[in-house]
Amino acid sequence: MYWGHFSLREAPFSITPDTDFFFAHAGMQEVLNTLLVALRSGEGFVKVVGELGCGKTVLCRQLLSCLQGECVTAYLPNPAMGPDALLQALAQELGLDAPPLETPASALQRIHHSLLHHAAHGRRVVLCIDEAQSMPVATLECLRLLSNLETEKRKLLHMVLWGQPDLDAVLGQAQIRQLLQRITFSETLGPMDAATVGAYLDHRLARAMLPDAVVRPWFTPQAVRVLAAATGGVPRLVNIVAHKCLMLAYGQGVYAIELAHVHLAVADTPALAAVRLPRPRWWRGWNVYGLARAWRAMWRPQQREKP
Repeated sequence: MYWGHFSLREAPFSITPDTDFFFAHAGMQEVLNTLLVALRSGEGFVKVVGELGCGKTVLCRQLLSCLQGECVTAYLPNPAMGPDALLQALAQELGLDAPPLETPASALQRIHHSLLHHAAHGRRVVLCIDEAQSMPVATLECLRLLSNLETEKRKLLHMVLWGQPDLDAVLGQAQIRQLLQRITFSETLGPMDAATVGAYLDHRLARAMLPDAVVRPWFTPQAVRVLAAATGGVPRLVNIVAHKCLMLAYGQGVYAIELAHVHLAVADTPALAAVRLPRPRWWRGWNVYGLARAWRAMWRPQQREKP
C-alpha cells in the first residue's frame, strides 16, 4: 500500500472501529462522560442514538475499555435474535457454560445467580447492545424482564442500547412502553462540525505514523474545508474519502493532499454521489481514471521512477 511513502505503520483511515484511533471530539466526549456517570451511579437503562457512520461502535468499545477493571462487561453486536437466543448469548458473554438442552427459565436462573455473585463481590455488570434497532419486540420485552433483576439496593444488570434513529420509533411502540419508561438517560451522537474535521485527520495520521518518520502527509486547509463539506463530518465518510486522497497523492508521488485529490475521491465514492461540489478550472480533463492510475502506481511503484 502507500504506507512506506507516507512513513506509516498502519492504515490511518480504516473504517474498522479501532479504539487506538479514538478521537474524543466535543460531541463524542460529552456522550462518553454521560455514559460513565450514568453507569457508575447505578442507572439501569441508557440509550445512545446516532446516524450511520457517526462512531457509535467505536464509542461503545471505548466505553467498554474505560470500564475494564471496575465492571464486568458484556457486548452483543448483533441482537436480531429471539428472547431465548438473547439469554443464551448473554450467559455466554458472562462466561457461563450452557448445559445440554437448557430451557430459557434455567438460562435466566443461571444469569441471575451470576449477577448476584458479581454484586456480592462489589462488581457492576454492564451489557452493551449494538444495533439495538434490529431487536424484535419480544426480545426487547426480555430485556425489560432482565432489568427486573435487582436487590433491595441496586440493579444487578446495567444496559446501554446503541442504535440508529429508528431505535426511537421501535421503543415508541405501545406494547413496550414499559421499557421506554425505564430509560433514564438518552444521548444523541452526531457528526463532527467542520472545524473539527481537520483535527480528526491530523489525529489519525499522527497515530498511524512511524516513530522515526521524517516526512508526513498533510491536508491543505482548502482540502479540509471541502472534505468536511462533502462528507458532512460523518467519520466513516471522512475516512473513506481521506483514504482515497492518500491513494491519489501516492500515485503522484506527493505528500500534500490538495483540493484536486478531494474532488476525485468524492466523485469516486457512491455514498456521496449526490454531492455537487463547485468545480475549479483544473477539473476539465480530470476524472475517476486518475484514481485507477493511482491504484496501478500502488501495485507497480517502479512505474513512478521512469522519466
